[in-house]
Amino acid sequence: MEGPIKMNHTTQKAFQDFYPEEYSHCYGCGKSNPNGHQLKSYWDGDETVAHFTPKSYHTGGYPDNVYGGIIASLFDCHGTASAAAAAFRDEVRGMDTLPAIRFITASLKVDYLKPTPHGVELEVRGHIVEVKPRKVTVEMTLSANGEVCAKGHMIAVRLRE
Repeated sequence: MEGPIKMNHTTQKAFQDFYPEEYSHCYGCGKSNPNGHQLKSYWDGDETVAHFTPKSYHTGGYPDNVYGGIIASLFDCHGTASAAAAAFRDEVRGMDTLPAIRFITASLKVDYLKPTPHGVELEVRGHIVEVKPRKVTVEMTLSANGEVCAKGHMIAVRLRE
């Protein structure tokens, strides 16, 4: 069985590209943070997807593997971006409409299933479990070379306007 089809996002705007300036400085996904990961998340059908290739300095204590904190960071940013996109979708409006919707992490559980190899593109996928007016639950996986290396469970809460 082949892995998921990688989407071409050249014509699709990333969720993070819709963040208002005051919310665009996040280390993981802020478009205005030149020192951060610059993570970009997109819809892929009913799931969300992001890709990230770790740099050499993202290594963990175990040679040739990614530092676990980077994995948690990717889940954190992809999860809150996915929550915002799900809330916009639930309200049947575009992410370019006002008022802006932003989420923060209330809870993040990460299960590290196997070492994540360094030097390959990582794929983070999100599945929206539940959307409520102030809370979104997201289940996530992080894969390398088509193998799931970590799973994440996030509860994201909506910032008040």
